Amino acid sequence: MMDMLLLGITAFFAGFVDAIVGGGGLLQVPALFSIMPGTVPATLLGTNKFASIWGTAVAARNYMQKVSVRWSMLLPAAMMSFVFAFLGAYLVTHIPPTQLRKVLPFILAAVAIYTFMKKDFGTHDRPLFFGNKEIVLAMLVAAAIGFYDGFFGPGTGSFFMFLFVRIFGYDFLRASVVAKVLNVACNAAALSWFGFSGHVLWILGGVMAVCQIGGSLLGSHLAIRHGTGFVRKMFLLVVVALICKTTYDGFFRV
Repeated sequence: MMDMLLLGITAFFAGFVDAIVGGGGLLQVPALFSIMPGTVPATLLGTNKFASIWGTAVAARNYMQKVSVRWSMLLPAAMMSFVFAFLGAYLVTHIPPTQLRKVLPFILAAVAIYTFMKKDFGTHDRPLFFGNKEIVLAMLVAAAIGFYDGFFGPGTGSFFMFLFVRIFGYDFLRASVVAKVLNVACNAAALSWFGFSGHVLWILGGVMAVCQIGGSLLGSHLAIRHGTGFVRKMFLLVVVALICKTTYDGFFRV
């Protein structure tokens, strides 16, 4: 019961952070591995996905009540995220992402520096593409980041947000909505495999999912209330945390 309580509290804060800018896995995955060290890693990852998908879906629904999105673009992109996340998850069972671990901190550092230096980055919603061009570009971005999510994973939501701000001209709030929907598709792809292969602790995952939903409701409410400036600051904090985490994993973790 104490383990479940600790994981529930962690899931709440993970849902809170994830609802704003992504990166909830920074809290939730290490907590699962440290509190349940004797459990098969695949089962812990499957349980994490089951809890996370509920929190992300509720955050997406909460955002969409206030922020409009173009479903003609988002649905095809979500389908690409699902398919390529599944392919990435399949490939990682044959090719370990060893080299990607070492490159990722530098990619994230470039994202952080770019966002910090451009003070107006993501503060105004000025879409650059419409119609078929927007749909095709969104599908390409969704396929690339979806594959990355299935193959490796850290920072998926942050990458989605950055690219939809940088390439499509969205503000951080609208990009966050898009990122949530695409993240749900990625999580669903991974969860379909973990669930089928029996790698989900359903009761624990259900408790964590309820806590995730609570954190997601609070986080998305604050993001909507305080707007793009607040989301931008949280984005930078999470990316810096991701840089620290991925640097440790890539260069110092035995």
